[in-house]
Amino acid sequence: MFDISRQLAVQSWCYRAFKTPAELIPQIKAIGLSRVEMCGVQVNFDDPATHDAALAQFKNAGIQITSIGVQTFRGDARERGWFAFAKKAGASMIACSFTPAGLAAHIHGAEKLAEEFGLQLGIHNHGGYDWLGNEPMLKHVFSLTSPRVGLCLDTAWCLQAGHDPIKFAEQFNDRLHGVHIKDFIFDRAGKPEDVIVGTGNLKLKELMAIIEKTPHCKAVTLEYERDVENPGPKLKDCVEAVVQASRL
Repeated sequence: MFDISRQLAVQSWCYRAFKTPAELIPQIKAIGLSRVEMCGVQVNFDDPATHDAALAQFKNAGIQITSIGVQTFRGDARERGWFAFAKKAGASMIACSFTPAGLAAHIHGAEKLAEEFGLQLGIHNHGGYDWLGNEPMLKHVFSLTSPRVGLCLDTAWCLQAGHDPIKFAEQFNDRLHGVHIKDFIFDRAGKPEDVIVGTGNLKLKELMAIIEKTPHCKAVTLEYERDVENPGPKLKDCVEAVVQASRL
């Protein structure tokens, strides 16, 4: 059975109205979790002078940083600092993207850093407008890299791109380093709207069954991006939905 306390994290972007670790930590605890995927809102990955103090706050609160991102790699010198932060935090993965221009150099540079720091890279498939949001391009990128570069499957954006996230998780299972558990409904124009996971188009029970059978998928992260000023109540409902789906 999926162990919520040991495996499920929440993306700190959900709490983007809360700008500091001190503001974020009570929000995470209020939904019953103790793990977080950090984005750059509450911690500046580019300022090493702030890292120790920020990480101490999470450690003292019993909050584990499981992954960071989403970071876009362009061959920038700052990227080493991202890996240094993630390693120091005890994270397993950096959720990432790449630009098409200079892809070969940038992805191999990131791959070398991942090897050096002992971390995984999980490409975030950010919808139909994203060049890495589809099966053929992901296959192409994976053909250029070692398994250290894999997929951080965003289930809602997979739906938005017209794909089945369950089939994606199965097809790329050997490269499935992380999952963003997120759900959309769509209006008649195809515009997406966040909903409590499992109440939209996501087959949550099937997804949880795959995650349970995929031990190398270590960064399992919940996302709900509505209600920016007070996302906690709906995120708590999302946690409960994951609990129920993992018991079925």
